[in-house]
Amino acid sequence: MSLFLFLLLLLLFIPISLSQAPPRGLLINCGAQSEAQFDDRTWLPDWSFVSSGSPKTLTSPVLFPTLQTLRSFPRQVKKHCYNVPTYRGAKYLVRTTYFYGGVNGVDHPSPPVFDQILDGTLWSVVNTTGDYANGNSTFYEGVFMAQGKIMNLCIGSNTYTDSDPFISSLEFLILEDSLYNTTDFNSFGLALFARHSFGNSGSPIRYPDDQFDRIWVPFEQSSSAIASTDNVSVYGFWNLPPAKIFETHVGSEQLESLELRWPTALLPSSKYYIALYFADNTVGSRVFNISVNGITYYHNLIVIPSGSVVFASQWPLSGPTTITLTPDASSTRGPLINAGEVFYLLPLKGRTSTRDVIALEKVKESLRNPPPDWNGDPCMPQQYSWIGITCSEGPRIRVVTLNLTGMDLSGSLSPSVANMTALTNIWLGNNSLTGQIPDLSSLKMLETLHLEDNQFSGEIPSSLGNISSLQEVFLQNNNLTGPIPANLIGKPGLDVRTSGNNFLSPPAS
Repeated sequence: MSLFLFLLLLLLFIPISLSQAPPRGLLINCGAQSEAQFDDRTWLPDWSFVSSGSPKTLTSPVLFPTLQTLRSFPRQVKKHCYNVPTYRGAKYLVRTTYFYGGVNGVDHPSPPVFDQILDGTLWSVVNTTGDYANGNSTFYEGVFMAQGKIMNLCIGSNTYTDSDPFISSLEFLILEDSLYNTTDFNSFGLALFARHSFGNSGSPIRYPDDQFDRIWVPFEQSSSAIASTDNVSVYGFWNLPPAKIFETHVGSEQLESLELRWPTALLPSSKYYIALYFADNTVGSRVFNISVNGITYYHNLIVIPSGSVVFASQWPLSGPTTITLTPDASSTRGPLINAGEVFYLLPLKGRTSTRDVIALEKVKESLRNPPPDWNGDPCMPQQYSWIGITCSEGPRIRVVTLNLTGMDLSGSLSPSVANMTALTNIWLGNNSLTGQIPDLSSLKMLETLHLEDNQFSGEIPSSLGNISSLQEVFLQNNNLTGPIPANLIGKPGLDVRTSGNNFLSPPAS
């Protein structure tokens, strides 16, 4: 089936229980100063997960305690990141929540627009203006697999960011392996577009009804359809939906087609994961065909008390969406639907080589005043790469240039820079770096080394002369001593500059 369409008729006998343990994972209350308990769940303060920004407390009333505080970030720095410990290979529901509360002052009555980034992938633009105007918070939810022991959630200032961006809370909740398991999470994430409980006129359904605290928003159909409560007993869904979503539906008792304009918002042109949920125990049969925007989605679905879910892993959608349920000739009752989920299929853009990330973190630690945007993935997304970093393209992303010339840096140059074996250029001139020049012999592709106008001391490593690709070595105006290595003097094609040091032999130039 080219569109990866499947029907799951409850073959796994996984019970859905109303009594659930709290979801496993981390709940982070951004801007809070101490741990707190809300609804028998523990929320942690965020200061151990982030190294930038300012905690702030709102003075206006809020709908939920975690909205009372937030962390605000200076927009002049383009990227600020939370570093959240994770289990490699585990599947996570990641939810970010935003409530502005006028924190940027009277000159900025509306919330800023900015980006949120997950590891090296631009997840979405954060625009909370409409919700905030109605007194509501805004949440974004996605499903991602942890590629390592740390996941980065970053806030980025884009060209539309006119005041300091912020975040109210952050959740990383572990999901069972069976959930959304037709998605290749090595290549894609799932960004939630809509999740609704049809016919529900009450509160959103979430934990403890949903063991993973997914939020099922109420959705009432027009007067042409009905919403009723059914006593059904569902089990066995791979996606483990809460039993409560099957207590209501929209549908018709008449043998007529049901049209559902859902999601109500226009969808950007892309491929989507769609899951539609059905259950019914009334006398008679409900058999109907499902189409999406006039294209057959599933043929002759039989709705049964134990439930069914019809889902597509990669269904192309664009603009307005209409789901049509058309009774089959064998049906004695009209169609119905209980719930639905739509996720945007988010292509993952890759991550910087772990080798280079570890090395750059060591370089950062050795600097007393590293660039303020050195957070999160060094290379990705490209528009948010670290200042002074140039990276390669392709399936393996490596750092090829380190250029921090004239940035008033102090501290030393970590020997770990030699682990960034794809480096072709190191330009650190015109700073106040001290200590010895590390052994760089492992950098077989290094072409230029500019360390001039610093305070490096000790001897020049003789191993520099063994790097065959090296074309420029600029070391002038430091505190270097000892002899200049013979293999650097007079080497064809190599420009060596060493004036302004304390050598035992005359400088090369």
